[in-house]
Amino acid sequence: MMDQFLLAHGAGQSGDLLLDDCLNQLGDIPPEANFGFLYLSDALADMAESLIARLKEATGITAWVGTVGIGIIGGATEYYDEPAMAIMLAGFNEADYRLLSNLRENDASLPAELADWCSNNDFNVGLLHADPATANLQPLLARLGDDIPAAFMIGGISSSHGREAQFAEHVFQGGISGALFSQAVPIITNLTQGCSPIGPRHVVTQCERNVMHSLDDRPALDVLAEDVGEVIAQDWQQAAGYIFAGIVNKNSDLDDYSIRQLVGIDPDSKLVAIGDYLEHNDEIIFCKRDGGTAMEDMERMLRQLKKRCPSTIKGGVYVSCLGRGRHQFGDHSEEVRFIHAVLGDFPLIGFFANGEIHKSALYGFTGVLALFV
Repeated sequence: MMDQFLLAHGAGQSGDLLLDDCLNQLGDIPPEANFGFLYLSDALADMAESLIARLKEATGITAWVGTVGIGIIGGATEYYDEPAMAIMLAGFNEADYRLLSNLRENDASLPAELADWCSNNDFNVGLLHADPATANLQPLLARLGDDIPAAFMIGGISSSHGREAQFAEHVFQGGISGALFSQAVPIITNLTQGCSPIGPRHVVTQCERNVMHSLDDRPALDVLAEDVGEVIAQDWQQAAGYIFAGIVNKNSDLDDYSIRQLVGIDPDSKLVAIGDYLEHNDEIIFCKRDGGTAMEDMERMLRQLKKRCPSTIKGGVYVSCLGRGRHQFGDHSEEVRFIHAVLGDFPLIGFFANGEIHKSALYGFTGVLALFV
């Protein structure tokens, strides 16, 4: 593996000029570089095929993984609302990674060669990108986790105002694609929540699809009002952008929950609807979202990673929610700058997603950081 990955990024020009600029930043490509990470702003989505073809020709690297985003990350900069590109080059032993080329709902299983490679490894980390239009995405992720022994999946769902596109050597739409790494590629990862709990766990005792009728055998709205307090409970319209429901991931602690929006309140029937389906005996924890609590939790994540890090980080991939970044931390790349403030300077690439993947589960309003060490 290369001692440190190579990084190039830029914005504000046409796709071809941006690629020229990035190739100049990369300079001479070392012979050990054989793997590329690529994130494009959605403004460049229609050029994905031609840009990847040029990258392959200019670098000699055929293994490219990435996606498009409404916002992307290069170094300590967040790029939004303009053509932008971020490239990171790495070098791995070819026996230690495989590309996952577009797994779809109707695919019965992994390709045989890939399944054999996975079974020959004690542990695999997957960097995945998914199309938001993919039906039954959570079950598909869960099945992928079951099919790969000791798998730990990270990544995110593409975001775009137009075309969605993922890259795994070629350009794909729909399904899931990415790369799998063996235990010989050291990767450490952690997740930060954009929300913080405001009450205890509650058991869903009666529900229908995404509507909670009762929690802890009490009317769902009464429980929610008790947790959020009288002031917020007087204006549910305002609370919808501030209060969320966290579905506690089974067999986990309070730090591991998937945030879902409140999408409906029925004061007469005391029902609460959220943006996901529920099952009887699911556990819910109501949360608040603000910049202060998000920054505190992000610092916790970064401090934990720093304790596990060696002296040098070769490179990193950060997938953050579209609701974070400029909307939660500020307009001057504060979120990614904070990563470097705690962990130091290292090549970092990523994008702002429609949903985040961690431990083969879908999250929202979170940041997932993976470090190659």
